[in-house]
Amino acid sequence: MPSPSPLTLHERIVAIRKTLPPSIRLIAVSKFIPVEMMRQAYAAGVRDFGESRVQEAIPKMADLKDFQDITWHFIGHLQSNKAKLAIEHFDWIHSVDSLSLAEQLNRLVVSVQESPKLCLQVKIVPDPNKFGWSASDLRLALPTLQTCSNLQWRGLMTLLPTGLTEHQALDVFRQTQQLAMELTTATQGLLSLSELSMGMSNDYPLAVQAGATMVRLGRCLFGDRPQP
Repeated sequence: MPSPSPLTLHERIVAIRKTLPPSIRLIAVSKFIPVEMMRQAYAAGVRDFGESRVQEAIPKMADLKDFQDITWHFIGHLQSNKAKLAIEHFDWIHSVDSLSLAEQLNRLVVSVQESPKLCLQVKIVPDPNKFGWSASDLRLALPTLQTCSNLQWRGLMTLLPTGLTEHQALDVFRQTQQLAMELTTATQGLLSLSELSMGMSNDYPLAVQAGATMVRLGRCLFGDRPQP
């Protein structure tokens, strides 16, 4: 998808929202985006914001605390030393990418007394540049994940490798959807993975076609991110 047109941020959000089924959650990826632009996005109807750095997000949350209906999504790699802060501040964590992290979160939610909704991050295609479970590793981890009874499992999240054709990208998204159904059935609903967090600015129409319930859009809304 090309970079944003001269349309205003409000107009871009409205236009993209019209292309999405009403049931799909549009998450505005606001990493490095100033609070003023986030307020503009809120005015255009955005209620979900995605951040990938815990310590960058917390001051933004404080600045936007007057908007009490915002849902905050953590979408970056979660380091173990930031896990407690993430639990305390985010409504969703999309990037549970290892058994050790899942077990740590399972312990922390008891002491923190907060329990965000969680997605398991998967990579259907091997990619050394991405975190996440392979499908086979996730299947093997199921018995242990089912013992993490303090956690609210909600779905799968995936990031595409670079360089895929549209056909290949669609296939990865469809395999992610099939894996979610398989795991839900295998655990008899104990892991209820009905949410699919997949699709970004370049590929979200394909993700929607494959059953995405949440899309994470940054550049096509805000333009190229300013660097910190």
